[in-house]
Amino acid sequence: MITTKSLDSANTLTDQAAISADNAIKSTQRIANEAFNGLSNSVEDLRHEAAPLLNRATEQVSALAHRGVDAVREGSHQLRDKAQHASDRTVGYIQEEPVKAMLIAAATGAALMALVSLVNRSRHNG
Repeated sequence: MITTKSLDSANTLTDQAAISADNAIKSTQRIANEAFNGLSNSVEDLRHEAAPLLNRATEQVSALAHRGVDAVREGSHQLRDKAQHASDRTVGYIQEEPVKAMLIAAATGAALMALVSLVNRSRHNG
């Protein structure tokens, strides 16, 4: 038989269980909040540490790119100067030795024509 006393005792146990569950939930929430705050602080610290490193890396990449562009520009100038010098020497040679230059040009042309005809023959035969 269920008495009032056993009902009160059951209610008291239920209330105590509810209070214990509520305390456990609050404790879990507090621990989770502390963990999230710690994680947030760690992420913020990492962001502050990474920003200067990223800036430095960006500056280094930019400097390397500028050096590369300068090197290509310098190489282009040197190549243009060498081509101009070779052209001037060729013109000078032609002016000094016109007959020899004409013979060299004719021999070069003949050699190129022989090479072209040889290549064409090997294509048609192969």
